[in-house]
Amino acid sequence: MILLSRVLLVALAVPCVVLGAESGTEPVIPEIVVTGEFREPELRSVPASVSVLTGRDIAARNAHHLEELLGMTANVNYANGASRGRYFQIRGIGERGQFAEPLNSSVGLLIDHVDFSGVGAVGTLYDVSQVEVFRGPQGTRYGANALAGLINVTTNQPSSEQRGSLRAELANYGSYSLAGTLSGPLSERVGYRIALQQVVSDGFIDNDFLDADDTNDRNELTLRGKLSWLVGDASELDLMLGYIDIDNGYDAFSLDNDRNTLSDEPGHDRQESSFGSIQWRWSGAERFSVEAVATYADTDIEYGYDEDWTYVGFHPFGYSSTDNYLRDRQTGTAEVRVLSEPDGRLFKSSTDWIVGAYYLDQQVDLTREYTFQASDFDSRFEVDRFAVFGQTESALGDATTLTLGVRLERHGSDYDDNAGVHFEPDDNLWGARIALDHMLNSDTLVYGSISRGYKAGGFNTDGTLDADLREFDPEALYNYELGIKGSWLEDTVVARVSLFYMSRDDMQIASSQTRVRPDGSAEFIAYVGNASEGNNWGLEAELDWRVTDPVRLFASLGLLDTEYENYINGNGENLDGRDQAHAPGYQFFASAQYDFHGGWFARIEVEGKDEFYFSDSHGEQSDAYELLNASIGFERGAWSARVWGRNLTDEDYRTRGFFFGNDPRLNYEGKGYTQLGEPRRVGLTVDWAF
Repeated sequence: MILLSRVLLVALAVPCVVLGAESGTEPVIPEIVVTGEFREPELRSVPASVSVLTGRDIAARNAHHLEELLGMTANVNYANGASRGRYFQIRGIGERGQFAEPLNSSVGLLIDHVDFSGVGAVGTLYDVSQVEVFRGPQGTRYGANALAGLINVTTNQPSSEQRGSLRAELANYGSYSLAGTLSGPLSERVGYRIALQQVVSDGFIDNDFLDADDTNDRNELTLRGKLSWLVGDASELDLMLGYIDIDNGYDAFSLDNDRNTLSDEPGHDRQESSFGSIQWRWSGAERFSVEAVATYADTDIEYGYDEDWTYVGFHPFGYSSTDNYLRDRQTGTAEVRVLSEPDGRLFKSSTDWIVGAYYLDQQVDLTREYTFQASDFDSRFEVDRFAVFGQTESALGDATTLTLGVRLERHGSDYDDNAGVHFEPDDNLWGARIALDHMLNSDTLVYGSISRGYKAGGFNTDGTLDADLREFDPEALYNYELGIKGSWLEDTVVARVSLFYMSRDDMQIASSQTRVRPDGSAEFIAYVGNASEGNNWGLEAELDWRVTDPVRLFASLGLLDTEYENYINGNGENLDGRDQAHAPGYQFFASAQYDFHGGWFARIEVEGKDEFYFSDSHGEQSDAYELLNASIGFERGAWSARVWGRNLTDEDYRTRGFFFGNDPRLNYEGKGYTQLGEPRRVGLTVDWAF
């Protein structure tokens, strides 16, 4: 399949080059603004490895959720241990699941400033303007929830004219979607936008015991409203309110590692989130401006599954059980930033500056309903984070800029449960960044940076762990990066390349133990511990080439090498020198789109990923795979239609894996169990703008 991918790319590139030679036009790739930075700079001027996927990219992929989009980006992976990819990994770092224990995220997820780190099922993509992926620690900008990086999602703003749109979609596996937007001015100073989408699918599982094909179904509602208010000549206010209801089935555990299950009590994966944000910008002073953002999210999560995977009578002695986790998570944040204006620059007007403060308050209440518990398990986990930060950007001549940033954070948490367990750790944490960038010419930037990220320590609450495994220390990560980015051939070619090396101290690793209870049954205990060190290094590259006005090529490549140092997992295995989990050695993506005369267009994509370990607790791995996607469509006036397909070769690829004994037909000997990614999908999407 790798050979096939290369042949396809060559076949696509040759006619494009010929078309480029024949055309006399000089098309330009539009510049992209990065909203997740302090000052919203252009992408090509950011001295860091950042990818930006726009609304056009989302439409081209026909993506409803982040898990269907992130394959376009280098060195980004996700763990699909639920109905949707809820946990993300950047450069091989990030969580892969959560059961009873509290969670501190390594990869942040923000949607219109609202913090959804660790609950990525909410990452729906309708009416999204762009998705930004920041790789490497964001220790100055975002702090403890962004050790490995950040995914920043920005939705569309109100329009200056009255506009609306409708979308309808039909696809295989009983899938359909209906959506619409309405946007425009309410007055000369106030604009609004409303977006609504419903996505329904039977899912990709057949339950042979229940003779049903919808036990792993999807039912996802997204509703969002925005107001933009020009309060005065120097003051702006943006308000966003949202509601997302994910009511999905979860029936994906198969004893035969296929898409056929035997469960008699299929599970569910539900997430209901009500959230909002308010952003105020004031520019009434000559020397500085002020930005303030406040957010709140109330999220109810219910995640449950048929723990025995089968029906009563399949296991000896009538063994049957279910496990259900109900979480109520409330998160509030507030941030204030003061930014210099040109008249307020320091050191003879050579240095811009930013200072600010940040506060997060989060409370998570958990109830676990488990067959083999005498009563329900209840816990409460509270987190308070307070940070102050600052950054300067100094011009060292006409073409060189030095960026210095620092963030100091106080991280406190409080945990209690009805088993009498109590933890109350506090950590003083710090992050920093130094970057030097230089414009070789008006179109090319080179940069080097050193940054430090951090992640708070924590504790384990699951099972009968030994006392020395109950708590773990904070983790620190040092990132060293070199890069070049620019545009050439009159802005028809845009490229970005970065090399990085990351050193992890006291790295936090998710592990597990299997213990035998007094009654002879097995107890599977998940916990987090510290290894002494780890190293991650590699490359990220992106190429965007507008060959001619109708022809556009895009490609990305990620190379990654990771290892543990001096680490022994919970089963006593020495993993010194082994690759870290969910860290594929390479990822690639390539696409070509041709816009025909008369409104027709065609697009083809190839994406691939190397094999990777599923966990640090066992040696099960995925297989390397390549996926072929394509679409063809028509646009004219207010109407557009697209016939699309993903994974057209119907490749079976594994996204999550475990190892334990669960099959009486094998006398419960240990075996690898995996869950499969999306099979072949084909559908039709029709849009109408008015």
